This record gives sequence, C-alpha cells and structure tokens, in this order.
Amino acid sequence: MANSKIIIVEGPQGAEKTTITDYIRKAIPYTNLYRLSGTADTTKTGKEKAKVMYEDLLDYIEKLQNKSVNLLFDRTFFTEEVFCRLGFKEYSFTDVYNKLLDKLAKLDFDIYYITLYLSNEDEYVARLDRAGKAKVKYTKFEKQSSVNQQNEYLKLADEIKEKYKNIHVVNIDNCRELEDVQKELKELLDWKE
Repeated sequence: MANSKIIIVEGPQGAEKTTITDYIRKAIPYTNLYRLSGTADTTKTGKEKAKVMYEDLLDYIEKLQNKSVNLLFDRTFFTEEVFCRLGFKEYSFTDVYNKLLDKLAKLDFDIYYITLYLSNEDEYVARLDRAGKAKVKYTKFEKQSSVNQQNEYLKLADEIKEKYKNIHVVNIDNCRELEDVQKELKELLDWKE
C-alpha cells in the first residue's frame, strides 16, 4: 500500500507552475521537487532522447516506492506529448507517452495529476512577460500559444481521468487569489500543518 505521493503539475506557459510547485514543496514534509524541461531537440532524434530520459525517470521513481518520500514534478512526459500534439516537434510521441503513462499508473504511489489553467485567458499577457527570463527556441511566449497549450492540457487531463481511475486528476483555475489556490491544494493533497 502506497505511503508516498507522486504529484505532477502541468499546464501552459504562464499558468504559474513554478509558484505552485515551490509552495507544495515547502508545505509538504519529505517532498522532493523535480523541475524538468524535456529535450530541446525537435527532430526525430529528439524523440529517442525523450523516450530514454523518461523511461529512466520512471525506473528511478519505481525504486522510490514506499520510501516515505513524496515526489513532486513541475512538468514531465505529459509536456512532451502536448508539445508534439501541437506540432512543436517533428514527431509523434503518443506511442511512447501511452507506455510511460501505463507504467506510471501501476506504481505504488498515491498519484496526483494537476493541470493549472487560467479561466481568464487575458491574464496570460501579463504573466508571459519574458523580461529577464530565458527564451525557448521552439515555442513563443504569447497568449494564443498558452491558450492552445491550455486546451491541450485540459483535454489530456480528461483522457487520463477517463482511463486511469487510480490517478487523481484535478484541474485548478489559477486565476484566483494565491491563498485560495493554496487552500484547495492543501485539501486535495490532504496534508497537515
């Protein structure tokens, strides 16, 4: 029986995954935060790199089952799938994604898949101001790109919820006050202060 959580936070650029994952990391004892960026290789060679990276990641996670350590991820292979679906990459990742998701679902953890989204899509404009931040070659930091990503992440969440009953799938509107989002997360993840 699982004594640890895997918490995966996904969502489009500008949904404030960093803010939320930093909060969860500090709020839940014995939680390790992993912030993954995937592979920048958009060619078919990139698919193999991503496949190996995420298979190795799941092998690592498997070794941590029932060690009383929570694992928190700011992006994982779900992002690779979304970016491929949106055409940012030259390949389809779906075959690899499905195998990875099946393996994840079989791990002995309480698994939470959280999608952050913004109900007020106009908020992306301010949140995507990249002044002083890193630029990403294969995607643009603009409102419509984030809206497209958001729609795909929400679709993906629905697919996961339908197929994997043991994964707690939750979509969180991050347009609200931070304290309200934090309260929802605290209740969802059932942690005590």
